Amino acid sequence: MRDWQVERRKRTRHLIELGGLVVKSGVVELTGDDRAVIYGALLWMADKLRSGEREKALAPWAEKGKEALARERVSTRLPASQDRHDWA
Repeated sequence: MRDWQVERRKRTRHLIELGGLVVKSGVVELTGDDRAVIYGALLWMADKLRSGEREKALAPWAEKGKEALARERVSTRLPASQDRHDWA
C-alpha cells in the first residue's frame, strides 16, 4: 500500500472517531441533527479555547470527558466468562 493511502486511511479513521464522539455525547439527538447548531457550538468552544479562558474551560471539560469514558469502559466490559479470548 502506498504511503498516501496509509495516511488517508489514518485520517479517515480519525475523522470517524471524532464524529463518533459527537454522536456519543448526545448532541446529535439533542439538536435534532441540526448541523448549524452543532457547528456553532463547536465554534463557540474553539473561541473559548483561543481566549484567556482556555485553562478555565479545559479543566472541567477534560474531567467530564474522562469520567464519561471511564464509565463507558466499565459498562461495556465483558463478564470474565465471556472474555474475548474465549470467542471462536
